[in-house]
Amino acid sequence: MIKKVYRSIWLASVCFFLVGLASAQAQRQVVSGKITDATGAALPGVSILVKGTTFGTSADVDGNYSLQASPDDVLVLTFIGYKSKEVVVGNQTQLDVTMEEDISTLQEVVVVGYGEQKKALNTGANLQVKGEDLLKQSSTNALQALQGQAPGVQITSTSGQPGEAMKVTIRGVGSNIGNNPLYVVDGVIVSDITYLNNGDIASLTVLKDAASAAIYGSQASNGVVLITTKKGKSGRAQVTFDSYYGIQNVARKADLLNAKEYAIIANEAAVNSGNSPIYNQHVIDSLGSAGTNWMDKMFVKDAVTQNYSIGVSGGNETSVYSSSLSYLSQAGIVGGKDLSNYKRYNFRFNSEHKLFKDVVTVGENMNFAFVDNHGIGVGNQYNNSLRGAFQTTPLLKDDKSDTVGMFNQANPYNQMVYNNQSRNKTQRIIGNVYFQVEPIKNLKFRSSLGIDYSSSDGQAYRPVFKLSVYSFNNNPQVSQSMSKNQTILWDNLLSYGFTLAAKHRFDVMAGTSVYKYSGSFLNASKTGSVFNDVEHAWVSNGTSNTATATGAANDPDHRLSFFGRLNYNFEETYLFNATFRADGSSKFAKGNQWGYFPSVSAGWVMTNESFMDNTSNWLNSLKLRASWGQVGSQSTPAFQYQSPIRFTNTYYIFGNAEGTLTPGSYPSRLSNPNLKWETSEQTDIGFDASFLNGKFNVNLDWYIKTNRNWLINPPILATAGAEAPYINGGGVTNKGIELALAYNNSLGDLNYRVSVNGAYNKNKVSKIPNADGIIHGQQFQIYDNSSEFNRASNGYPVGYFWGYKTNGLFQTEADVESYTSNEGTLLQPSAKPGDVRYVDVTGDGVIDESDKTMIGNPNPKFTFGFSVGADYKGFDLSIQASGVTGNQIVQSYRSPSNKYANYTTEMLDRWHGAGTSNRIPRVTETGENWANFSDLYVHDGDYLRINNVTLGYDLTKIIKQNYLTQCRLYVSALNLFTFTKYNGMDPEIGYGPDAFTSGVDVGYYPRPRTYMVGLNVKF
Repeated sequence: MIKKVYRSIWLASVCFFLVGLASAQAQRQVVSGKITDATGAALPGVSILVKGTTFGTSADVDGNYSLQASPDDVLVLTFIGYKSKEVVVGNQTQLDVTMEEDISTLQEVVVVGYGEQKKALNTGANLQVKGEDLLKQSSTNALQALQGQAPGVQITSTSGQPGEAMKVTIRGVGSNIGNNPLYVVDGVIVSDITYLNNGDIASLTVLKDAASAAIYGSQASNGVVLITTKKGKSGRAQVTFDSYYGIQNVARKADLLNAKEYAIIANEAAVNSGNSPIYNQHVIDSLGSAGTNWMDKMFVKDAVTQNYSIGVSGGNETSVYSSSLSYLSQAGIVGGKDLSNYKRYNFRFNSEHKLFKDVVTVGENMNFAFVDNHGIGVGNQYNNSLRGAFQTTPLLKDDKSDTVGMFNQANPYNQMVYNNQSRNKTQRIIGNVYFQVEPIKNLKFRSSLGIDYSSSDGQAYRPVFKLSVYSFNNNPQVSQSMSKNQTILWDNLLSYGFTLAAKHRFDVMAGTSVYKYSGSFLNASKTGSVFNDVEHAWVSNGTSNTATATGAANDPDHRLSFFGRLNYNFEETYLFNATFRADGSSKFAKGNQWGYFPSVSAGWVMTNESFMDNTSNWLNSLKLRASWGQVGSQSTPAFQYQSPIRFTNTYYIFGNAEGTLTPGSYPSRLSNPNLKWETSEQTDIGFDASFLNGKFNVNLDWYIKTNRNWLINPPILATAGAEAPYINGGGVTNKGIELALAYNNSLGDLNYRVSVNGAYNKNKVSKIPNADGIIHGQQFQIYDNSSEFNRASNGYPVGYFWGYKTNGLFQTEADVESYTSNEGTLLQPSAKPGDVRYVDVTGDGVIDESDKTMIGNPNPKFTFGFSVGADYKGFDLSIQASGVTGNQIVQSYRSPSNKYANYTTEMLDRWHGAGTSNRIPRVTETGENWANFSDLYVHDGDYLRINNVTLGYDLTKIIKQNYLTQCRLYVSALNLFTFTKYNGMDPEIGYGPDAFTSGVDVGYYPRPRTYMVGLNVKF
């Protein structure tokens, strides 16, 4: 009986529940509509949630949305830059919503050192680029995507090899030992950002002036790049998927002489040198265009690059998260993926949690990267795989079994294969954990602990081979390398913001920072090997009885810093900012350990004045600003204030007995306890203006940047018995002006954007405090036995090219006889027709070293860029370009003393009779016209490059699904075309033999041209 009662109650409950459920389902309805701003423009990506639930959707690219809701439900709409809005559904099935801009939110978008600031109140020369704009460039490096977008920021490739870093110069070269900016990712100082996935970046900000960068003090003399990775936001979880697949090829290949041309030039060189021709006419005729084009052999076709990234983000009012997983692979166009390849795996997780009614906030930013890469030799003439292809005779056949070569030259492709069998793997974790407490409104204390830890290991195998009498290896060799680097950063910040009398706004911040770097390395090798491949190239597999090993700790770097900042504004019209930082470094002796770096800046928002009211119909905003500040550098090896004692290979003989060696020691370097910080001082004056309701924007800056107390390693007499320490002295002044123009508008459904920017910079070195007032460049860098070709000295640009000026060629014997000094002395008595005419710069009647002078400048006078963008009913188009003018490039592809080395086809325009050329001298076997470094090696480096052209279409225009916010398919061309008169493979050359010189082409690995197809999906 009781069971029947329970059964009846249970059945009644189920029926009641089903009826209620059916009733509830019957009351739910499909609600759709369009979300726009105050001007009627669609707002894609707006989050729509049913209040009190996690059920919701997002607006598509046209602002449309659709979801199920009951009449009693309330829809909560949120979007960055707009005020949240709640709307009761009621009986409406079509619900269009207009969002209202949140002005305060829109202005709080500028990232500054240790915080954020309203854009309208910022008084520095900063530039911020959104991560989504970088992502659209589909590059492997975010800095490459920034090319041409930032006036005053020159970004060049150091090599086209996959994974190579970019060279970034902000407002001119300022130092002789390093010009890279400081990189800060989510508050953690890092050495580079090649490990980052572009899809993880929320914003990238460049701090160009000293007032903006001074908060980072001793590390900011070359500017600062701040990167913020993506964070979660409250609302429905969002899933993203981004991918691309592309093929890469060389954009422009160097043209070398073919076999017939080579034989003709070789004969002519022999005759001009007083010898008999090498090849008879029958041999020359039989060659035709045959022979080996070694440049074709070195490059591969359709090298693949691909990227896949998936991200998830979301959260609620108290906790947000953002995570991603990505994979990147890029094969090199020289040698292909077997010889030049880069693979990177990334995992990122960021989250933030608010506790105790937002009083306490905790969170973390973590990024793990695993890089697996290998590459060919790039750089100077001795470690450059491509250089061999320029020099090798085309008469040498491409025979992989050849062990003799020709003219003592070896197969350059085989050399590249045998000498570049290596693998390198790096694991890196970068991130921080932080804690923030806000006991009273606007009083915040934040403590964060950051880490940048990397561990690398490599292995290499050099097999037995013989390619010529000079290119061989008789014993196989295996080698291993291991290294680890660790940076710990602990920052503590206390900030407070308050307003007085409703008009005076103060924001103050004080902080401390502790920085500690340590690292070590170990290298070992053995001859002989059990296995004949790089995969088993472990020292334990070496067959010799002993191993050669080296290892040590890296120079430590410890710093303690105190800093503060004051921001003040009066009714957001009169602006003032002051910062101060004190840095103590372990690299300097007591008394010089501390450096002090102040800055001040001010601004005036003129459009807030009543006398500007009559301009409001065409001028929306005009802000004048000025700044001054000092930053520093401590980029020297450690312990320069001490004299290290060397014990290795140090033996002495005491007494009269020969052969008895007693081990000893000696100071290997002189000490300099007076060494101190290098300082960079900068003044900036500029304005920001917005016209025509924000459609047209202008930014202008003038600056002067002076670097003082360079850290110099001077030459020293051998009689000192020890190496020289670093000293302070010299410097450089950079002066320039930057202009950026941007215009955006719409014509019906067509929205378009055009931006142009340019910068002019001129630098001049001040007096160098060593014996001859010169920082000398290196020798033997551009060809065998080459002399110094670059230097820094008083009154000249940094790293200028130094050599002989020429004035055409001697056309006849009469020209040689008539080239005399004022006293009638022949200036070049041994010259022949077709030889170079050198300029007697000093006018002393002798052509010698004293006539060498500035013959080129690696620093461009102008850098510029432009971009064009448009979107129309789901289609989007973007074009981005960058360029430089006013700089020169040194080009050297062969050693003049090697009479068998090939030439480029430029040699077809050589002098071979009176009037045939006044630029390219006659050829000889001894190469005397090229033995002296002169302006024959110097070329103009001007170029304009179309970096990226992208055309996309959002398929959600035709695929209508509630869960699909974006499904954008696009095609892109990278490095599409370069307008230049430079005859090398690539005019964008960041390589130089030292820190203050670039633009040196000794066989430069060029950037590839890439065609790709990609997909961006958001759920």
